[in-house]
Order: sequence, then C-alpha cells, then structure tokens
Amino acid sequence: MAFSISRRGLLTGTAAGVGLGFVGSAMAAEPQQKINISRTAARSDKPNVILIVTDTTRRDHIGAYGNSWMRTPSLDHLASQSLRFTRAVPEAMPTVPARRSIHSGMRTFPFRDWEKRSGNKSGVWGWQHIPDDQPTLAEQLSGAGYTTMLVSDVPHTFKPSMNFARGFKVMQWIRGQEGDDYMPIWMADDRFLDRYMYQTAGGKDLTSKGDNLMLANELRQYLANNVDRDGEEDYLAARVFRTASRMVENVPPEEPFFLAIDSFDPHEPWDAPRHYADYYDDPDWNEPEPVSPRYGKSDYLTERQLKRMRALYAGEITMVDRWIGYFLERAEQTGLLDNTLVIMTSDHGMALGEHGALGKPSFALWPEMTDTPFFIRHPDGKRAGEAMDYFASTHDIAPTILAFAGVTPKTELDGTNLMPTLDGEMPEDPREHFTSGMNDYVWASDRKFTLIAKNDGTEARLYDIVADPEQMNDIAADNPDEVKRLYDLVVKDAGGAPLPHYDQG
Repeated sequence: MAFSISRRGLLTGTAAGVGLGFVGSAMAAEPQQKINISRTAARSDKPNVILIVTDTTRRDHIGAYGNSWMRTPSLDHLASQSLRFTRAVPEAMPTVPARRSIHSGMRTFPFRDWEKRSGNKSGVWGWQHIPDDQPTLAEQLSGAGYTTMLVSDVPHTFKPSMNFARGFKVMQWIRGQEGDDYMPIWMADDRFLDRYMYQTAGGKDLTSKGDNLMLANELRQYLANNVDRDGEEDYLAARVFRTASRMVENVPPEEPFFLAIDSFDPHEPWDAPRHYADYYDDPDWNEPEPVSPRYGKSDYLTERQLKRMRALYAGEITMVDRWIGYFLERAEQTGLLDNTLVIMTSDHGMALGEHGALGKPSFALWPEMTDTPFFIRHPDGKRAGEAMDYFASTHDIAPTILAFAGVTPKTELDGTNLMPTLDGEMPEDPREHFTSGMNDYVWASDRKFTLIAKNDGTEARLYDIVADPEQMNDIAADNPDEVKRLYDLVVKDAGGAPLPHYDQG
C-alpha cells in the first residue's frame, strides 16, 4: 500500500484537497539524491516498523480529525491509509512520562516511587527513567534480529539517566532544541531575540524574574544553537526527517528494521519560517512574536497576541507536517512501505487560552491537552481511512509493535496489543473508561463524563462530554455521585491504594 502523494500534490496541497502552494518550497530547494533502489529491492521477509512521535500535537489541529482550517495534507493522507483512533489519550503526561510508557509498554501513572534521579532537576511527578531491569521496545526488537534506529531532537531522549535510548543500534541526536546547551549561549544574537515577545500589553518586562528570566535564557540558548540556520532545510524538524529518510534509504537489506522518529516540534518556541504563520494570520503583523508561552493563565496576553500565538503554533504544525510528508514520500519510493507498519502519535497537546490556560500547566487537562492523534497504518491497508473510538494510549505502542513483529514480550506489559483492531476486533482490554494524570492532577473519562481533579480527589471538575464536548460547563457540584464514581476508577486503576503525594517544599 503506497504512500502515494504525488510530487505535484505535495507542492500544491491537492492531496488533501487544499491550496498550500508554499508548503513545498523547502522540498523544492532540498537536493534530491537518487535513491539506491538496488539496496531496497531485496528485503528481509520480516516486516519493518516505523514509529513517528511528534511533541505537543493537538488532535484538533489535524484535518483528518475534522479541522477545516488547518493545512496538514501529509498527516491527512497518512490518516486515509490508517486506522485512526478518536479517543487516544496519553496514559501519563508530559514529555518524559509519555515517552517512558512508549518505550516500555508500562504505565507511568500514578507516578509511584518517583525520585529526582541524579542529573534530573525536573520537579514534575513521574519525570523518571525507565527502570534498569525493565526491557525496552528497542532492546526486544534488537534481540529478535531487527536493526533498531533512533532519530530525534528531543534532548531528554539521549540523557543516559533516562534509559530511553537503550537497545538502539544506530542513534542520531539532532541537537539544538530548547535548553540544550549545545552551543555557548553568548553566540546568540540579541538582535534576533528582539523579534520575540518579552513584554505584556501593559509594558511589564517579562524577563525580570523567575520563570520569565528562565524563558529568556532558554530562547537565547535556542538562538545560539541555531545561529547557522539558513533555509528551511536547516530547521530542526527538517533535519530530523531528512536524517530519517537517509536511514531508511540505506538500511542493510538483509535485516528488518525498527525506526523511531521523535520530533520535538511542534513544541515551542514556534519560530517556523514566517510564511507558515502568515497563512493563519495577517501577513502585516509587525509586533514581537509570542513564540513561547508562560505556563499558567493566559491573561498576560492581549487577545491579539493570543491570536498571533495560535497562528504561530498552527504554522509550526504545518511545517512539521510538510517534513513528515517528505519522509514518507522518500520511504515510499524505496518500496519499504509495502512491508512496514507505521504508527504516529504525540505525547500531549497544548493549551492556547481556550479555558484561560496557556502552555502545559498540570491543571489544564482539557481536550486541548489530553487529546492526541493516533494512527496505525498496516502495510496491507487494513481498515484504511476508518476511525475507532477505543481509548488507545502511549503504553499500547510497545505491545502492538511486538505483536506485529512476532516477538513475545520478555515481561508482562501494562499496555494492550492493538493489532486485533485492524481485523475489526476489540483488544483484550475493552476499556470502557480510561485514566491518566500529570503531576498532581488526575483525569478520568468514559463515553459520557470526564473528570479533572487533584490527585487526592479535591478541586474536582466534571463535564458532560456528550452535551458539552469542549468541556466549558463544570457540573461537578450537581453530580457528586458521578465525581466519586470516576475518582474511584482512578484509584482502582492506580492499584487500589491512595495515590502518592510528594512534598517538594
């Protein structure tokens, strides 16, 4: 089953039925090296696996999930060839807890036995390594004869203390994201920093103290890391997917492969080439760009600044989508997709002011944070273009891939194998509800209600997601029995004991 967006379709957006003339500009400038088909024609009989993870990707910002104004032709086309899950929620958030479950197949929530391991200064509950004695997905596939490859620009992935890279034979760290001290910070040109927003409408200096100063320093580090960036092909997302393309074009033909692609974009800062944001906003915008949010309440921004921030985020997604399309087209040209399972998902979304929240604060577990894309593309085209409302999650990825590859897990996994869904069957775990959490907040949902609360059950908010899918009307006060029922499910899924609490002083 080919990923058959034509060259013309990619350049014009016609593969998704939209006009998107600017999207292919970087592809046109990218040198198109000839693919060595002789290396890819005679492949192992074992199937291959490609896992694509993009950070901070809201499900409602993808056309295939019903968005009529976003331009995501590559993901939309991938969805047309995949089974699309409409209730996918990470079993734990944010970045590191989600990746821990992706690479291990084990639940991270409810964050029991959390500790700040040496070298990890994060205060987020569950921001922790994969246990040393817990086999990873890559280790198990490597032991079964797979060439295991990782391409990522997520700095946390390569910290030895996290154990996420265990089992990968080939690794490419595309450096330069966020606070990665890749280059000396003094290399940043503060004239470029002036393009970014540091003041509120009232003129308050956002770099004066605390989180604001940290934000300024992170942006300076980011600018220093990317000081030599020229065209779009030099952007980090482009470098990730271009490197992944070279991987699949040159992988040894005698071995099946597992390729994990983990793109930090569309994580902030949202600084895609200007034309991407201009597609979603006034091209005449000439104010400093709000490329990175302060996590918490959104009221420090004016409505106009918030609108611009939303456009920057949308533009970043469209840029990432374009380079996903570049990668998938190159992979299709090798013929590899005829024998390759492709899974695409994200670790969480991003609040952009919908509930008065901005960024990824723990309390903001509304759909803009919890609802993520989840596609499974089977090489035989099973259930292509169909949708399913099963609660698929991050810890299901490892058991699903192992089942597809015919590899028996070394230990019992918490996640469930989703391969039966491609044959029209239900997985072993029916999941009439699902629970998740972030830091000291918990989330629970069935197909009628959603609960958000502190992990001790206080500050509960309840929503009727049938009548109120955007979760704007809190009905907890009038429905205490439903609040208790859903919170009891949280405790049950957490093992029955009270949820842990960590006092960080």
